Amino acid sequence: MLTILFDGIAYGMLLFVLAVGLAVTMGLMNFINLAHGAFAMTGGYITVLLMQRLDVPFLACLPIAFVGTALLGAVLERTLYRPLYRKPHLDQVLFSIGLVFMAVAGVDYYVGSTQQIMQLPQWLKGRTEIGSLGMGHYRLFIIAVCAALTIVLQFVLARTRFGSRLRASVDDQRVAAGMGINVNLVFLSTFAFGSGLAGLGGALGAEVLGLDPSFPLKFMIYFLIVVAVGGTSSITGPLLAALMLGVADVAGKYYIPKMGAFIVYSLMIAILLWRPNGLFVRQGGKA
Repeated sequence: MLTILFDGIAYGMLLFVLAVGLAVTMGLMNFINLAHGAFAMTGGYITVLLMQRLDVPFLACLPIAFVGTALLGAVLERTLYRPLYRKPHLDQVLFSIGLVFMAVAGVDYYVGSTQQIMQLPQWLKGRTEIGSLGMGHYRLFIIAVCAALTIVLQFVLARTRFGSRLRASVDDQRVAAGMGINVNLVFLSTFAFGSGLAGLGGALGAEVLGLDPSFPLKFMIYFLIVVAVGGTSSITGPLLAALMLGVADVAGKYYIPKMGAFIVYSLMIAILLWRPNGLFVRQGGKA
């Protein structure tokens, strides 16, 4: 049970990094970006192709995946996403779903539909046994990296001037602009950072989750579950939701494999019946 709990926590932390950018764009920017998984796939393919074709070390690929995906997010935000900020949510959903299918088709055409293999460094392979607890080295690495990212992200959003400007821009763009805040630059930076986090999550998760052109469609529902259950008003909610989802998914597949993802969906339904707006909502919002 300890090993299952450990693997579930690692899986949950990975899901959190993959989904937190979507939580930021939905909760703070009020934009529904269902193409978020395509940015995660981009980071995964950047890492895999750099390692396979150029022999770039794994640790060097991680920041490259983050920066490359963030730059892609910045370009798309400036050219495609920005005109849709004030459009109805249905338009945003249809637009981002269209981007997903374009990304899937593009990767399938240029890279191929086969599952990608990523060779981890030797020091990330293997397992350490402590009593009845078996800890995979790579999963331990994922937990450490994702925990550090969570702390940094929470600090940036809650304690820095940029976080204050972002919240002000979301609450009232006109007033924020009148106070001298460059709202467009704030949104651009936020979207790029969220895209970069998705790319980093895709790079970290390529070995655990698998990587093929169907990645954005395969894990879209998991990202939405994390955001819907956790709420979009803070980082704590999606983190807790991702951990619950990870542990429930790993335990369910181990103990009751025939039920598949039924346990995850049952847990989601139960939580949303109890807290329709998610585990954490903004002060003054509906409980």
